Amino acid sequence: MKRYIHKGTARGTITAPPSKSYAHRLILAAALSGEKCTVSHVELSEDIKATLECVKALGHSFTIKDGSVTFEPHSATSNGTGTIVMPCNESGTTLRFMIPVALALGGIFRFTGTPRLISRGISIYEDIFRQQGITCIRNLDSIEISGRLRPSRFSIDASISSQFISGLLFALPLVEGESSLRLEGRIESRMYIDMTLSILSISGIHCNTLADGSIIIPGNQTYKAVDARVEGDWSNAAFFSALNLMGGSVTIEGLKEDSLQGDRLCLEYFNALRTGTPQIDISNQIDLGPILFAMAAYLNGAVITGIRRLRIKESDRVGEMLEELSRLGADFAVDENRVVIRNAPLHKPSVTLKGHNDHRIVMALSILLTAFGGEIEGTEAVSKSYPSFFDVLKGTGIEITDYV
Repeated sequence: MKRYIHKGTARGTITAPPSKSYAHRLILAAALSGEKCTVSHVELSEDIKATLECVKALGHSFTIKDGSVTFEPHSATSNGTGTIVMPCNESGTTLRFMIPVALALGGIFRFTGTPRLISRGISIYEDIFRQQGITCIRNLDSIEISGRLRPSRFSIDASISSQFISGLLFALPLVEGESSLRLEGRIESRMYIDMTLSILSISGIHCNTLADGSIIIPGNQTYKAVDARVEGDWSNAAFFSALNLMGGSVTIEGLKEDSLQGDRLCLEYFNALRTGTPQIDISNQIDLGPILFAMAAYLNGAVITGIRRLRIKESDRVGEMLEELSRLGADFAVDENRVVIRNAPLHKPSVTLKGHNDHRIVMALSILLTAFGGEIEGTEAVSKSYPSFFDVLKGTGIEITDYV
């Protein structure tokens, strides 16, 4: 689908959408309790649907009503016969969380997804599989795994993705003995590890973080049922907050100022962009990359570092985002882990911009086009994380014309 974003000034009050990061974690913890409990304030984005489908594949029953997911009692059992298909679609979080959880139960699993998702890889898990004798076969659109996860002392490269660490933290309490996670290298997205530990704690799971950063996880633990509400999402709210850098006046309700979400630092970064040409390290707030690129180009420029992992998201968010910004006149230089965006006048694009099947690129470009007007194709990608994005944007007074 194409959409033409008309030039305009956004005004009004919006409510932050539910945090996808919290929703993934709370849904998984609730399902693993095996007891009746409800997770409320859930938006059924494509990524959240993928996690729910995988939970269902493991035998958990639930109902969805008015933004709440209510789980029914269920006893987790290992898979003795047949292959369980785990449909992950395009969700990297779902894939990386569900692989170790499934293997903690034991069995044969086929994790399906788009070729882009599968190509992003699960290298950390593959190293563990080799050590534990777990069979893993990667195909173009699936990963077939069989075996059972055993307790061990794991050394994890924490610079690749915190999602691998969170996946193991959810799974290891279910195995028979004590395990430990030693986090090697620079820890990326530490706040998301802390988010996982916080949700495990309220779910009755005990983990012990040592002075050296290692995490001890006792086995044979039981998740307890907790009724929980998903907090507002700083990652997606950041797009609407950026409108205030462009003459808008948008108030966002429903955000926790002391949230564990790393992307709450967006306000600090936006202020730095407004007042100068800052250097910003986004290694712990990697999802802010596209909107920070856009706002740096619109304002005074910036040096943005810690961008390496942006290249292995739903698209190469470095290359694709900079390609689209160049169509508006952006001037930049880029290397492996840094982009320098120079202060240069932008203009209305003379061609249709591309969304690259990436929700965050579509949203960042849409926000930027409110200053100039312009068309984007592939805008349906927002359904991955924020299905109501364009309705909310229209609600701020921005005119949008849809084309099928």
